Amino acid sequence: MSPLIRPLRSLANGFGVAWWSRVQTSGPDVTYWFGPFITRKGLESELSAFLDDVKSEQPQSISHSLLRTRRSEPLTISAEG
Repeated sequence: MSPLIRPLRSLANGFGVAWWSRVQTSGPDVTYWFGPFITRKGLESELSAFLDDVKSEQPQSISHSLLRTRRSEPLTISAEG
């Protein structure tokens, strides 16, 4: 990975033009944010590995959406608090 990628991702996120995936599960009810990415294609190329990791926790259901937004911590939000 180029040493410029991390600062570019941070800059894109700061301006609200970075690509993120919001992954929501039920049983347990958790929202995960995966990103930031500079391009949608970059996000899509990495997303399947992240979804496989989430699926290993065996949620009852899982859904995801791709968004262009600004995001900060927390990147994992549990409905339980």
